[in-house]
Amino acid sequence: MFSSRSFSPSQIKPVSQSQDESGKAIAYLLTGVAGGLGLDLCAKEILQSFSLEQFVFLRSLIAVVIFLVLARRFGGAGSLRTKRWGWHLLRTLLAVGAMFGFFYGLSRMPLVEALTLGFTAPLMVTALSVPLLGEHVGWRRWTAVSIGFVGVLIMLRPGAQAVSVAHLAVLFGAFCYASLAITARKLADTETSYSMSIYVVAGPLLISLLLLGSSGWRAPDPTSWILFVTAGLCSVVAWIGIIGGYRRASPAMLAPFEYTALIGGAIAGYIFWGEVPDSWVVAGAIVIIASGLFVVYREIGDTISTRYLRVFTSSGSALRRLAFSRRRRQQAPQSQQE
Repeated sequence: MFSSRSFSPSQIKPVSQSQDESGKAIAYLLTGVAGGLGLDLCAKEILQSFSLEQFVFLRSLIAVVIFLVLARRFGGAGSLRTKRWGWHLLRTLLAVGAMFGFFYGLSRMPLVEALTLGFTAPLMVTALSVPLLGEHVGWRRWTAVSIGFVGVLIMLRPGAQAVSVAHLAVLFGAFCYASLAITARKLADTETSYSMSIYVVAGPLLISLLLLGSSGWRAPDPTSWILFVTAGLCSVVAWIGIIGGYRRASPAMLAPFEYTALIGGAIAGYIFWGEVPDSWVVAGAIVIIASGLFVVYREIGDTISTRYLRVFTSSGSALRRLAFSRRRRQQAPQSQQE
């Protein structure tokens, strides 16, 4: 779920909406959604037998290894230089809260319920952008955000039943993830995508390593190792898929396809664990989805907004910039030859 540098609005370039390009964008995005869902499925299965600390440690370790393998593509070790250690420390703590919060809740509630609560993150980004970034949010979007959180209340039904720690943990994780998106905007002008990505992964790795002393280490068997490695690979697939999709089409067109994760989560939860969401969860999910889609529609208008993308991957915007810069460098020699 949680995987940095970003564009300013003036740097955003139009995205081709040709039928062929749109088809590729949807295919990329659905691949990314499948990767993210695969990660969550592996996590839920792993957490039935292993501690949360061990899962976060091995998942983060695999991710760091992948980042190191890709280091040369992002400028090597030199791109890790920074003078803004305070911000990186804050983002590290937020990443710890996001990862531990979501996966703690995921291990203790139905899959589709955890995913639905996780999708409140885009609504939180919209709300946080006002006090933290000074952005203007009109009354229509504020109404949509408010209705979205009414959907959360419908799901949780406070008063009718006790709100569990697991529910609060997922909502806390979503808040931390939304805050990661906001802080990515703060560091956009000075930090590289590689540094912001690897520091965020390194934080949960170190914290989980420290916590392993109290929870203990359980040696994974071959089947468990397959699940751990698959979880790491699914993280990469989700990262590449979502970035590849949003590089090719507007979030306004792709946003509805994000929510196919909820359909897949409901089906997978029923098949693997016999989970059946009740009518309150379904009703709350519909409200949250409708509110999120309306916020996306109002934010984008006729231009492309990166805010929705940053909710799902804080490094996506930077990779788009990298792709455009590479494309320009490739086109420059060709134009000189002509």
